[in-house]
Amino acid sequence: MGGAVSGSAAVGDAAGAATYPVMLNVYDLTPINNYLHWCGLGIFHSAVEVHGSEYSFGAHDYPSSGVFEVEPKNCPGFIYRCTIFIGRTSLSPMEFREFIQRMASEYHGDTYHLISKNCNHFTDDLSTRLTGKPIPGWVNRLARLGAFCNCLLPESMRLESTETKNIADCRLSDGSHTTSNDNFDEDDLEDKHLLPTSSVGEDAIVKEVHR
Repeated sequence: MGGAVSGSAAVGDAAGAATYPVMLNVYDLTPINNYLHWCGLGIFHSAVEVHGSEYSFGAHDYPSSGVFEVEPKNCPGFIYRCTIFIGRTSLSPMEFREFIQRMASEYHGDTYHLISKNCNHFTDDLSTRLTGKPIPGWVNRLARLGAFCNCLLPESMRLESTETKNIADCRLSDGSHTTSNDNFDEDDLEDKHLLPTSSVGEDAIVKEVHR
């Protein structure tokens, strides 16, 4: 289900304009994925890598952006699985920074929902806007199955429930155990940076998450 690729240099398109690679970094949330992925399933976290940084979406309790930026392939609390080439974007680093800040305002941390608006929904949206191509279907297949079987889910996870807006991805709390339905721990957040939803012209466009 996807292979690792590398390379981040700009190349020219048919018209001679520079384009830049857009990559999807996929992480395992649980070691059981080593068995589930043979069935086309798994519990994954994903992030989009572009211009040397990685962007994803997570939950918190506040009506502000839940989009965060970390070093590629090193998202705290997850196990890196693979990188998939999605396509190329013509946005320069400065143009992309303005674009991602605007997009971040659409993804507040308190709107996160495990089934209807999780990190994989964000990366699918971001990839499609940048390249015209979605992420591979298997990355978010469990969420789609959950939406299809909504009536079978626990009440707290159903799409009509407002109680699930703060449910975060199941994440590894250490090398061998998993946790679920938790917001980001402080230890994880200190290595992540949220994008502010203020004006896009600011010099300091990424700030560290307040503990």
